[in-house]
Amino acid sequence: MAKRNDLRPIVKLRSTAGTGFTYVTRKNRRNNPDRLVIRKYDPKLRAHVDFREER
Repeated sequence: MAKRNDLRPIVKLRSTAGTGFTYVTRKNRRNNPDRLVIRKYDPKLRAHVDFREER
């Protein structure tokens, strides 16, 4: 079982375009303590947009 306060928690990335599309990834809390923002492909919009970490 994984620890609850894990160093690499699973985070959900939601599209800023408002399509509701999400990616699931892991992040390193030590290197990225604030919310993650990654530019990824949104298949509903068929373009690259920013995806922000949601909690």
